[in-house]
Amino acid sequence: MLLAALPLTIDAMEITVRVSGAPAEGVLVFQVYDSPDTFSDLRDPAQEIVVQARGDGDYLLPDVNGARIALFVYFDENANGLVDKNFIGIPKERLAFSNNYRPIGPPSFVRASFELPLPDNGPLEMEMYRLLGKRGRLGVGAGVVGRSSPYVGSTKSVTQVIPGITYVGERLQWFGPALRYGIAGSGRFRLAAVAEYRIGSYEETDSLVLSGLGDRDSTLMAGLGLQYEIANGFELDLAYRHDVLDRIGGGEANARLSRGVPVGPVTFVPQLSMNWLGEELSNYDFGVPLAAATAGRPAYALGSTTSYELGLGVFLELSEHWQFVMDLAIERLDDEVVASPLVEERNVVKGFATISYVF
Repeated sequence: MLLAALPLTIDAMEITVRVSGAPAEGVLVFQVYDSPDTFSDLRDPAQEIVVQARGDGDYLLPDVNGARIALFVYFDENANGLVDKNFIGIPKERLAFSNNYRPIGPPSFVRASFELPLPDNGPLEMEMYRLLGKRGRLGVGAGVVGRSSPYVGSTKSVTQVIPGITYVGERLQWFGPALRYGIAGSGRFRLAAVAEYRIGSYEETDSLVLSGLGDRDSTLMAGLGLQYEIANGFELDLAYRHDVLDRIGGGEANARLSRGVPVGPVTFVPQLSMNWLGEELSNYDFGVPLAAATAGRPAYALGSTTSYELGLGVFLELSEHWQFVMDLAIERLDDEVVASPLVEERNVVKGFATISYVF
């Protein structure tokens, strides 16, 4: 039985959808998308049609609009009229995409879309499933994390090969050097525990000006993060992390505004960030202690510092199981950092990339 539908146009037509894996009762919500932009994060569908579930079989969708569309259906288990998401923004109710497409990241309009009318008037086959299965989705591969050097006389970038392990579950997300575990919330606000591997900023052999200061340690930064879906695909992330291994001490915080932009099978994520570095970390990376001062390298102490960052994330589904994830950014350092006798470059290029097979 048809319960609700959005306004129609005179070009509307009827579609028969043959659904398998459907619940025997409850509510199914069919959403029609005609824009890659809104389809990538399942917001603002062009049409929404709500029907009573009655198990596997044919469901008639009257008056569907568009020349090329993608269809999405989900089982509204709690009857709240929303696509319920987990702590990292991934739908957790039973669902299906047209073309029986099963995304391993932001859904691609190119892979799910089809032209109307359907050949021989259909039906369109859709098999419902849980996106994360019972145990989540694990990816295994290889990656690299790195950062250019801002130090005087240094031409070396800091790079480190890392396991390209990715995991997306009900609460846990792990991409490259960053991990997030959901604590509370599942709508537009989500609170999570966050952790990130922080590679050492330099080795004393990188430059003559660093000689005698000792190699800088890598460490694990962990704390809390808040994620907020603003509107029109924009997302705000706030986080504070502390050196939980106490190799350096102190903490860091950042605020990031981002938005996914789908282009064919690729999702680009432009992002703008503000980073705060506590006094301990600022001095560890850019300070000169009195005991290490020389005639050509005077003692220098910093307070907390702030930098700004322009970045671009990239997510690409190479195939049904292979994915490529990359994040690149240019960070503009604080005036106090640039004034250090160790520093000659204001801008730092940093990022990571992984390629992995998703089970």
